[in-house]
Amino acid sequence: MEITRQNFKGSLGTLCSAVEEADFLAIDGEFSGISDGPSVSALTNGMDTPEERYGKLRKHSMDFLLFQFGLCTFRYDQAQAKYLTKSFNFYIFPKPFSRTSPDIKFICQSSSIDFLASQGFDFNKVFRSGIPYLNQEEEAQLREQYEERRNQMNGSGTPSYISPSSGKGPVNVPDEHKDFISRVVEKVDGLLNNSEKTVDLEPCSGFQRKLIYQTLNWKYPKGLHIETVETEKKERFIQVSKVDEEERRRIEQQKQEREQEELNDAVGFSRVIHAISKSGKLVVGHNMLLDVMHTIHQFYCPLPEELEDFKEVTMCVFPRLLDTKLMASTQPFKDLITNTSLAELEKQLKEKPFKAPKVECSEGFQCYDTAAEQLHEAGYDAYITGLCFISMANYLGSFLTPPRAHISARSKLLEPFYNKLFLMRVIDIPYLNISGPDLQPKRDHVLYVTFPKEWKTSDLYQLFSAFGNIQVSWIDDTSAFVSLSQLEQVQIAMNTSQYAESYRIQTYADYMQSKQKNMHTSRKWVEDGWANTSSYRSAAMTTAAACMHSRSLTGKRSISPTQEDQTSDFSGIADSNWSHYTKKIKTDAGASAGCVQTYADAVDSTTGSWLKAQPEGGAASTSPSQGAAGSEEADAWPQLPTNQSQGSQGSTGLFDVPQVW
Repeated sequence: MEITRQNFKGSLGTLCSAVEEADFLAIDGEFSGISDGPSVSALTNGMDTPEERYGKLRKHSMDFLLFQFGLCTFRYDQAQAKYLTKSFNFYIFPKPFSRTSPDIKFICQSSSIDFLASQGFDFNKVFRSGIPYLNQEEEAQLREQYEERRNQMNGSGTPSYISPSSGKGPVNVPDEHKDFISRVVEKVDGLLNNSEKTVDLEPCSGFQRKLIYQTLNWKYPKGLHIETVETEKKERFIQVSKVDEEERRRIEQQKQEREQEELNDAVGFSRVIHAISKSGKLVVGHNMLLDVMHTIHQFYCPLPEELEDFKEVTMCVFPRLLDTKLMASTQPFKDLITNTSLAELEKQLKEKPFKAPKVECSEGFQCYDTAAEQLHEAGYDAYITGLCFISMANYLGSFLTPPRAHISARSKLLEPFYNKLFLMRVIDIPYLNISGPDLQPKRDHVLYVTFPKEWKTSDLYQLFSAFGNIQVSWIDDTSAFVSLSQLEQVQIAMNTSQYAESYRIQTYADYMQSKQKNMHTSRKWVEDGWANTSSYRSAAMTTAAACMHSRSLTGKRSISPTQEDQTSDFSGIADSNWSHYTKKIKTDAGASAGCVQTYADAVDSTTGSWLKAQPEGGAASTSPSQGAAGSEEADAWPQLPTNQSQGSQGSTGLFDVPQVW
């Protein structure tokens, strides 16, 4: 269903009902650009920390506009064993609804606009018919202004159109405007002496309108209603009407109701995000970090400066998120899927060992044909994101005993993937952990190198040619990270660079220590100097407090696993970072008895498998925090497939995803 400003109000009830009845929601956004300065490779450096990545995206991506938002709701029909979908494609544009409403400024990136144009994107529909929006702070300010005007009217007993600066005496009209005001008074006198009910004055400037209000209020204290009217061409003129006191009050009441309705309309698309947030439903996206950041930034509050504050706000707005790109990059999927881009992922998940999900669009809603590939229409991308999620979730059911063809969006099997957002191109931190601390990988094999601006990647390879395979991650024109394949090579590289003149080498630890020291100095200057960023934190925390007040969130934020020593073999660095973590979890029995066991006790410690093999002939073991047996949400730990061996020294793990606990 295509939603613009013209049909938004009439479709809002349908949308809210679709959200409430859904089992899960899939979203996608289209933006006017990605980066306002750095190249995409610099914006997504392979050695970014989560704080650095968030800071760069916040600084360089938030001035673009999210101008199309796709939402697809999925409801599982148990009787028909298929999902029923309802797709919504929203066009969004921050059109000011009054002179006091925000006049948003945004930027565009030519490459992004060109790409969307090549995909048939309708920019006219965005700018002419886009749905407006206000974030919470903007809405609160406008409602406060509205209340002040209403209270002023009620307190003084005078119409809202009377200027606060108008006095009881004659108005001091400048000489150059006296003829104009005289003509206005003549027209009003004529209105009072004939049978006409209204008269329209000629369009004029804002100052002239102020003079008209003041003059007519002094000269005709009763019997008139004065109102500014705006034409379709944005011209403003004053309309004067003859009224008695009862009719005047009725007109004023209608005006207040109209202003209140206009304000509600101005909140616009933000009401959709409020409905999604209030539902508490699982929200699925693909490579969705930017989608989440833009959604919060545009429709809730400016993004806070600190990553931890962003996490708090995100958990309030979207208590359950799942990123299908991260899911597809994680075992048991990563060895089966060769390309995790959305279009290719959707195709691969139709082939064995996966199965294409059974879906049907609900009556009255747009039915997408995946063969037509309407990529980069946000509604379509949200739809196929949902299909990818269903296919991967159902594949997990094949490991259960007995196998299950359908896995609910509320299944415990999916919990390891909750609130982990994929981080592009980061070698050893695969995700941003929204619900807890982020991974802290050791980077003892990484060097920070500064060099002349003329250097290229080939120069760095030449410099480190004696050290075998290296990986270069550019920071800017004069610096880069260089990852060595062997840890013992670091000291050799440091020793050989002591007398170098054209370049300088630091260990990663020294670089981070120096950077944190500079950040501390900068932050101290902010606290002591002129700069003040407290408004960002205040807005973010106000949003978080409001969310927490409106929704009681059960449970504490989960604790991120800690990383053990990683292998010195560079080829195994990425994989080792996914497989050597520990975490404390509770089983049902342990929870009831008050005992806690380590992750390694519950899951095969040699492989880090999160789906533990079941002893031959034994009952299925329970998952962490598992609910009542037999419920749709409480899937038991699965058995190994029959072709897997079970040695005497323990079961063989199925897939490596300990880091998502």
